[in-house]
Amino acid sequence: MKWSGLYRSSPVPEAGSEQHLQQWHERARQAVKGIIKFLVPRHVLQEVRQYRKFKRFERAQYLKIRVLDGLGLWNRKRPKVPSGARSFLFVCFGNIMRSPMCEALMRHELIRSPQVQVTVTSAGLNATPGKQAHPWGIAAAQQFGVSLEGHRARLLNAEMVNQADVIFAMDYQNQVELFCRYPSAREKVFMLSAYAGPDYHSVEIRDPFYGNQEETTRCYRILQTCVYNLVSSLTSPMPQYHPDLMPSAPGGSQQG
Repeated sequence: MKWSGLYRSSPVPEAGSEQHLQQWHERARQAVKGIIKFLVPRHVLQEVRQYRKFKRFERAQYLKIRVLDGLGLWNRKRPKVPSGARSFLFVCFGNIMRSPMCEALMRHELIRSPQVQVTVTSAGLNATPGKQAHPWGIAAAQQFGVSLEGHRARLLNAEMVNQADVIFAMDYQNQVELFCRYPSAREKVFMLSAYAGPDYHSVEIRDPFYGNQEETTRCYRILQTCVYNLVSSLTSPMPQYHPDLMPSAPGGSQQG
């Protein structure tokens, strides 16, 4: 009786009815998606998803960077910052995980290099002002001898950009948004991954917001290496890569 009642409550749509056509279109759509996933390489699908996340006026800039990068014509890392740089700004999406950790790590590192007189700050391109650091970030930061408990997110603005000598981006989304919103500051923008050492091949430093606690710790280990090498480069003309801080590059690209 129960089974017959179930069938009576869920009648099969009549052929040619609007409901039947909707179901047919949905099955066809799912079948096409399955075929695309099977035939198209995963990294291509990732690129398409990444492209769609950009605003319309940002998409052309993203395509330009990725095409030139693929052809080897884009100086994507530019590891050497201007020798006279005295103001450093770390930027990420929300200023609750990556960029505040860089700020805290660099302040900590500068204590051991008092001869380097620079200012350091961080901000988020899409930050919610006053938001606390992510709990994963707060927990992971303790393992590296710094604290994010008192951090509050700051939204990037034109004044911060104008005051900075160097602006470090973490990924392509940061880079594209900086180029599009502050075109006059293009020459100030650098990819932080350039300081991750010769064994780190990815251009981006993945956002651990989409991972977990373990991913956050892995990300922070990469950031620690970058900051150490950055401060070392300010005191020495040659790159100084800390042997105990060499990170392994995570596979694939990432969103923001």
